[in-house]
Parts: sequence; structure tokens; C-alpha cells
Amino acid sequence: MFERLAKSGQEFAEQTKEHIAEYADAGLRTLVIAYREIDEQEYVEFNEQFTEAKNLVSADREEMIEEVAGKIERDLILLGATAVEDKLQNGVPECIDKLAQAGIKIWVLTGDKMETAINIGFACSLLRQGMKQIVINPETPENKALKSDEKSAAAAAFKASVLQQIAEGKRLLSSSTKNSEAVALIVDGKSLTYALEDDVKDNFLELAIGCASFICCRSSPKQKALVTRLVKSKTGRTTLAIGDGANDVGMLQEADIGVGISGVEGMQAVMSSDIAIAQFRFLERLLLVHGHWCYRRISSMICYFFYKNIAFGFTIFFYEIYASFSGQAVYNDWFLSLYNVFFTSLPVIALGVFDQDVSSRLCLKFPPLYQEGIQNVLFSWLRILAWLFNGVLSATIIFFFCIRAMQHQAFRKGGEVVGLEILGATMYTCVVWVVNCQMALSISYFTYIQHLFIWGGIVFWYIFLIAYGAIDPDISTSAYQVFIEACAGSGLYWLLTLLVLIASLLPYFAYSAIQMRLFPLYHQMIQWIRSDGQTDDPEYCHIVRQRSLSHTTVGYTARFEAKSKSSKERARDH
Repeated sequence: MFERLAKSGQEFAEQTKEHIAEYADAGLRTLVIAYREIDEQEYVEFNEQFTEAKNLVSADREEMIEEVAGKIERDLILLGATAVEDKLQNGVPECIDKLAQAGIKIWVLTGDKMETAINIGFACSLLRQGMKQIVINPETPENKALKSDEKSAAAAAFKASVLQQIAEGKRLLSSSTKNSEAVALIVDGKSLTYALEDDVKDNFLELAIGCASFICCRSSPKQKALVTRLVKSKTGRTTLAIGDGANDVGMLQEADIGVGISGVEGMQAVMSSDIAIAQFRFLERLLLVHGHWCYRRISSMICYFFYKNIAFGFTIFFYEIYASFSGQAVYNDWFLSLYNVFFTSLPVIALGVFDQDVSSRLCLKFPPLYQEGIQNVLFSWLRILAWLFNGVLSATIIFFFCIRAMQHQAFRKGGEVVGLEILGATMYTCVVWVVNCQMALSISYFTYIQHLFIWGGIVFWYIFLIAYGAIDPDISTSAYQVFIEACAGSGLYWLLTLLVLIASLLPYFAYSAIQMRLFPLYHQMIQWIRSDGQTDDPEYCHIVRQRSLSHTTVGYTARFEAKSKSSKERARDH
């Protein structure tokens, strides 16, 4: 605003700057007020140009709007400044602390003055006493002297100053990293303008990512969106933006996920976001509880989809090899069609909707659990290939058990061996039992719906086999009376189903038991202490938290740990 003042309108500029500094030091949000009288002709010309710029659909639309606005926002007369108290909502520091423990990188992009932004950083525990700060601000005495000179020379000097400060910051960061010290980066809006230029932004991003905290003050809505785009495009990380005002709309739309807060700032942020919440503190439940649950559900659901279809498909493939690729199908056509429709699909849907490995209370109590999603522990290539191998192994056990047990074994009282229709029905029964019971072993949180879908799928297979087998043989073909007349009365059929089920699930059961005991994942450790009733034991909880996949550098937990560490070092020195 001060750069847009007329020479005759700067009478109280210095006093106003002093007042603004006092307000900012007190943590207040400041607003500078200036005016200029314009005639009707000038306004009409401005309105036409501004409307034309807003209606552009080209890539330089924002630049054109700023250029037109700059033509009228000049030669202003300063009236003064105001300040209002902008208190943090309840639960904000606690929420930020839990998000930091969860391994989420937290950046603050605000339009407040630097002093106000720093006070907010201390209030949220993004900054703490003793934390090294890298401040990038081009307002050096040398640069201030260039303000009256040519604009291009001043811009070049500002840019050179920003480049120098970034280089110094990277040197400080490298030395602090060796000493395991947390560093905060604080940037103002003018510096950010040069830091986001093509030849500077890579170095700037490298510095920002290496710092524990990043606070950008006096940033415009466009700069917020550009910073978000830079992080998203250069790092490939998933970005989430949260804001409550119209100046956050660009940032919300640029991020992968936009969260709008409804409140006194209006509804523009909510209308432009993907998710709307009423208060900032609700973000911890949104991410740490529902975020973790959704990640686990989706990853488990996809892996199980691979498993059950490979287990089914490879039995068909093995039979084709056994039949010398004659083209003879081992299963009835309707068996093939209904496998993914009725007999195995509903348990997967229940898994994707209802499963919970850890309760919501424990998700909030152990925020590092969220790091499983950040590290992609549950959906890595190793885990996917392990499920594929499990599917191939199950198919192998099912096929060869059935073939070896029934190939030369007398099945009827007359001594006849089984035909293709009985072999197909028996193998299909084993597949339905194995994949549904595998689902029962994989689920951590049973509901009545999951019981209904898992065991109901198995029961429905028998009902379908009876009903379909009772239809005219011209329609039911190889399934005609295969269950009532052949399979149901045979002890071999039921014994083989039981043995195949046990043999197919035994490798997974053994692997899960060994992993749970010797190499537990983070959620399994929480399940372990929950089953032992030790979730309220401070010692056990501390041990589990120490197994976090990444170190916490911000938040009041990190502040307490840093203070405790420094106290121990001082005591050791004395």
C-alpha cells in the first residue's frame, strides 16, 4: 500500500508504519486505509478495461487484471491504519501438533505482516524459542536506497538479495542438519515474487522443504496458489490446502485436496473446496481417523481384488494345462459369470466401507499411525506382489488337491470316478470357501453386515447350486442335479473342501502370526497393546510412539522434547 501512495499523501506514513509495527507485535491483524478521488470518465474507462480483463480466458488473465487494477490504485492519500484481534480457534495448536506427529509437512501462507505471522507461528508451536530462523526479506538498507531509482535496477537488486539470502539459508540448513537442529524459514511476499521465478524457484523449494517450518507472510492470493503449484509439480507429493476466505480460493483449487472452513470470512472458500468443515480442529479427525481408515480400506480392497481373481483364474489356467489346452472349460458358464457378482463381491464392498484396523480414539491417540499412508506401507509393490503370490499359491493348492484326490478315487457306489461336472463343482466350492474365509482372516473389525456378506456368499453358493441344478438340463447343462445327486451325499466332497480350506489358509495364517510377533507394523503394535489392555499405560504408549517412522520437528510435543533435551545437556555439562 505504501508504494502506491502519492508524494503528497505520505504525510503520516512513518507514524503509520510505527503503529502497524506495534499492532503486529501485539499479534493483531492490520489494515492500511488510503483513498483517491477520481472523476466519472476515469472510472468508466477503468470499469470497461477491468470487465474486459476479467472476461479473458487466456493464460495471462491474472496478470491483465493486476495491470488494470494497478492503473487506478495509484497516487493514493494515506488515511491511517486499523487493527483487530484475530484469535486462533480452539484446538488449533493441538491439531497442528498431532498433524506434525503424523508426518505431515505444515506450511503457513498468510497475508499478515511478518511480525503477526511470527506471533501466530509461536502460538501454534510452529516456531519455538531457540529455533534457528532463516528470514528472507529484501528490505535491506542498500535496497531501500534504490527505491527512488529506476525500477529495473531496484528489481535486479532485490532479486540478487533474495538469491544471496537463499544461498546463506541453504548453508545454515546443511550445518543445522548435521547437528539435528530444526530450522524455520520465514519469507515475505516481495521476496516470494522473486523466489518463484523460473531460475530461482528450484533452489527456493529445496530450502523450504529442508526446513521444519515454513511461514510466508504478506502473500497475495496468486502467490499462495503458485506456491501450492510449485510443491505439487516439483515434489510429486499430495498437497492439501485449508483456508477460510476468498483470498484462499486459488490455493484451494490448485491443491490436490481443498478444505474450506465455514465462518465469519464468508462462504467463498467452502464453495471452492472439496471438503467443508466448521473449525480447523476438525482437520485432525478428517485426516488422522478417516484418512487412515480410507487408505487402509482402499489398499486392502484392491489387494484382495487381485487375490480373489487370481486364485479363481489360475485354477482355470491350471486345468487348461492339464487338459492340453483343449478349450474345455472346467466350470459351468454361469459359475464363471456369477463369481464376481454374488459369491465374492459383497465382502469386498463391506471391507471397503466398514473395516477399521484401529478405533478412532486410538487413531487420535497415536498420530504416527498416519505415517503408514505417507510411507505407503500398505500399498507398496512388495505387498501387492505378496497378495498376487498368495492368490497363485491358493489356486495351486485348490487345483492339485482336487485333481489328485478325485482323479482315480471311486466316487459312486458302483466304483465310477468323478466326471468333469463334479470336479468343476468341487473346485468351485473350494474357491468360494477359500476366498471368503481369506477375507474373514484379513478383516480387523467385524460387523453384522460383514458376517452376512462373507458367510452369506458361501450359503448363497449352495442355494444357487441346488436351484440351478433343478432347472431343465438344456439350461443348467453340466450343473444339472450335480449337488443333490452327486456332491451332497459324498463324504469325499465335504472332507476335501475342509482339507483344501485349511491347506490354503495355513500359509497366510502362519505368515501373519510370525509377522505380528516378530516384525509388527505400527497399526499391529497398537492392536497388540489394545488386546492386552495397555492403551492407557504411559510406558507402553511411549514405546509405541518411539517407533514412529519419521521424527517430529514442530508442535508443542517437539517443543517439549527440545526443551527436555537441552535441559539434559545442560545438566550433563555441569
